[in-house]
Amino acid sequence: MRFNPLNTADTSNANMRLKSATSRHLRAICSLVLAFFLISCQPAPRMNVVLLIVDDLGWADTGIYGSAFYETPNIDALAEDGVRFLNFYAASPVCSPTRASIMTGKHPARINITNWIGGEQKGELLQAKYDRQLSLEEETFAERFKAEGYSTAFFGKWHLGSEGYLPEAQGFDLNVGGHDAGQPGSYFYPYKHPNNEYWDVPGLGGGEEGEYLTDRLTDESIAFLREHSNDPFILVLSYYNVHTPLQGKEELIERYERKAASLDTCREATFTPESDRAVTRRCQNHPVYAAMVQSTDESVGRIRSELGRLGISDHTAIVFVSDNGGLSTLSIGRTGIPTSNDPLRAGKGWLYEGGIRVPFAMFWPGMTEPGSVRTSPATTMDIFPTLVELAGLSPGEQNAVDGESLIAIAENDANNVKRLLFWHFPHYHGSGNRPSGAVRDGRYKLIEWFEDGSLELYDLESDPTESNNIASIEPSTTARLRQLLYDWRERVEAEMPTPNPDWKDD
Repeated sequence: MRFNPLNTADTSNANMRLKSATSRHLRAICSLVLAFFLISCQPAPRMNVVLLIVDDLGWADTGIYGSAFYETPNIDALAEDGVRFLNFYAASPVCSPTRASIMTGKHPARINITNWIGGEQKGELLQAKYDRQLSLEEETFAERFKAEGYSTAFFGKWHLGSEGYLPEAQGFDLNVGGHDAGQPGSYFYPYKHPNNEYWDVPGLGGGEEGEYLTDRLTDESIAFLREHSNDPFILVLSYYNVHTPLQGKEELIERYERKAASLDTCREATFTPESDRAVTRRCQNHPVYAAMVQSTDESVGRIRSELGRLGISDHTAIVFVSDNGGLSTLSIGRTGIPTSNDPLRAGKGWLYEGGIRVPFAMFWPGMTEPGSVRTSPATTMDIFPTLVELAGLSPGEQNAVDGESLIAIAENDANNVKRLLFWHFPHYHGSGNRPSGAVRDGRYKLIEWFEDGSLELYDLESDPTESNNIASIEPSTTARLRQLLYDWRERVEAEMPTPNPDWKDD
């Protein structure tokens, strides 16, 4: 039947159909609007944090910090996407004190962990007394994050105490591979030492022959990311690499052997004296060490890729750091020096720049100046307050930590921040170093040797290699910095070494 506009019944039916269609469209539009407002009202995901700590990685051990031999495209990319610091310092020239400073935000001398736990040497002096574990009374950043509802996980090297003081007791929900020892029994599965089970890495059963420790810790970390991708989390991947024993994947070692053979310069490692008791390597061409560096770099790439695959990279911050300078200096007669910190002086165990200046980079989504470089001095004690600010957590009690958040410096190109930095290492070390302390104030750095009280002063702006001791040339600066160092040690109640009654000077 044709539609008759004069037919009232037809008109009524048409109007009903129109109203019904209009109602459906209105309901659909309202649903879309409601969904939009519901989505827009959802709180933004909380910022996740991934902290990557590499053991013994030197300041010059990555491409972006100047290495022409080691290959680190993933670490370099992280720094290029984020911000890197050129004058970033470990709180100590050895591992345990620096790791304590990262966990607590406090100076190692204040919490009395001034030596690597287990380090026992004496000479003209008896080493200062120090604690063999991180006190449970100290608040770690893991405890702060856990109190705010974050899942907390630790993978890898701990070296801040044994049973009762392991990560589980310091705020971490999960601990994989962390124990009392400072290095693995082996980098290959089952990660056991052939003669001493103390070094065996725990909690990593079920592996396969040939499995590499860095890869396994990365696998475990990725499993955690997948399980907690919908939760706020902080993940610490604390690599055993690139600490001894020097062990890498065979295929990578062979690759770097070929690369070392093709170099026009540095075909053979060269060594120079460090004082009268040590030697320092001046060349990067160690194939095994290079393989270990590459495995670490590949792990960093895998972690970043997984964050992207899980769709959480847009609310995950990453912080990358080493715990002390590269192992470039050892006592005369000791071998196995794997890397060079050139142009910096000396290496791990020393308070010269090569022992305490380390690579540091961080990235967070939405940062204002990706790829920027900062020259203001900073330290591992700053990591705690930086992580707290990145996650938007409560800053806690004022002056509860010695460190300062680096977010403002990173965002505002603040490269002229004036700051005093102190070091306290009242111990002997296998690198040949003697008990000493140091302070940096702007361009000047003073080192004091505790055996005889001798002083060295360097102008780091004109002399970054610390080749020219100007203590006698600038006596007023030397005296001022020495007094600053004395006053600081008194404030933090730093333990000092004492004379050795059995010492005989041969």
